[in-house]
Amino acid sequence: MKLSASQLLLAGASLTAALPHLDSPRQRLLNGMDLPTKYGENSKPYTPGHRDAEDNYVDAIGKKLDPKPWRNGFGASVLGPYNRDRSRQSPDMIRPPSTDHGNIANMRWSFTDSHVRIEEGGWTRQTTVRELPTSVELAGVNMRLDKGVIRELHWHKEAEWAYVLDGEVRVTALDYEGGNFIDDLKKGDLWYFPSGVPHSLQGLGENGTEFLIIFDDGNFSEESTFILSDWLAHTPKSVIAENFHLAPELFDHLPTGEKYIFQGSVPGSIDDEAPKGKNVKKSNYQFTHKMLDQEPKKTKGGEVRITDSKNFPISKTVAAAHAVIEPGAIREMHWHPNADEWSFFISGRARVTIFASEGTARTFDYVAGDVGIVPRNMGHFVQNIGDEPVEMLEIFRADEFRDFSLFQWMGETPQRLVLDHLFADDKEAGEKFWEQVKDAKKDEITK
Repeated sequence: MKLSASQLLLAGASLTAALPHLDSPRQRLLNGMDLPTKYGENSKPYTPGHRDAEDNYVDAIGKKLDPKPWRNGFGASVLGPYNRDRSRQSPDMIRPPSTDHGNIANMRWSFTDSHVRIEEGGWTRQTTVRELPTSVELAGVNMRLDKGVIRELHWHKEAEWAYVLDGEVRVTALDYEGGNFIDDLKKGDLWYFPSGVPHSLQGLGENGTEFLIIFDDGNFSEESTFILSDWLAHTPKSVIAENFHLAPELFDHLPTGEKYIFQGSVPGSIDDEAPKGKNVKKSNYQFTHKMLDQEPKKTKGGEVRITDSKNFPISKTVAAAHAVIEPGAIREMHWHPNADEWSFFISGRARVTIFASEGTARTFDYVAGDVGIVPRNMGHFVQNIGDEPVEMLEIFRADEFRDFSLFQWMGETPQRLVLDHLFADDKEAGEKFWEQVKDAKKDEITK
């Protein structure tokens, strides 16, 4: 049968359209085209027909999806009670990647689930080993002080590191040599008080302040703080009078217990408020640091600032990194050899898979206000799965920030050794891989 020119053109067009590499779901999306009806069921995550051999992330919150335990045809629907909000926050708990395996302990906690202690003009809540059993090296306290509100003069057995989340705060301290310290801090600033150093905090400005405090012991409890008013309430008045060389009746109206967080008068400038007695002296130590004023390291997918004893010398037991991960970027695969990572997520939505050796791995999802733990030496990444930047703190009980980059390790290892490990059965893929890693460039947040 002889075909006309127009018939041949139509037949050729039909054959071309039928070619899978030109009419695949991926190629149609790359070309800005909608998926045809035949791909409808497969394009919907959390359905029996959905297939994803690469375990791509799904932004269940942004897309307003309800995660269900279906994965590549396996699983079933949910018939019992279903918490939609929790499921959307942790889609990789409802449908774990196929690479997850084994029995890794829980590494996620939300401050939303912590008990809130409400006081006059403020509140506090904590995440310790009691809330999150894997939080063994560090504990965290989230605290809010309104304008003029004081966190009472106190000290701790543990060292205290803090990051100002918002607002303004005044800190005071007395160093080991008897020198006094006063400073006013804003969003992104830090303070660090070594064990036993007495100090206070007070909200400034119209809205006061909110901050995250880190203590270098996961067993810390706010209830174990040494507080000025509590001490005096449990000391005989005769002793107090003798200590201060005053008559006992002068102390008739001391607080009968701890004040803890309470409304104070709004302070003046530091110069106006600074002690001026004849034996008063200023501290030679710097207890504060402006972390967000540091020049960041710019990466392909975001930026990183590191603060540890190298640029904040007094911070001997806590090191930290502030990371911003742009949409579509990932905090590269890495591990920390010297301490557990205690992460706090300030904004965005993230996915983290923790590799714990022995064939075990588990994936967790995090949103703003969440705490994440990664035990030392366990491989992991942090992937932005939302449509806004992920802002997070990586905090360690260590004097220095240290990490190993998987990308850098591959480039710093002999080519033959790497390819024999990973690409013995695919020489062409191995050559492409080596071309990518051979310069061994560390890119903490890559895209």
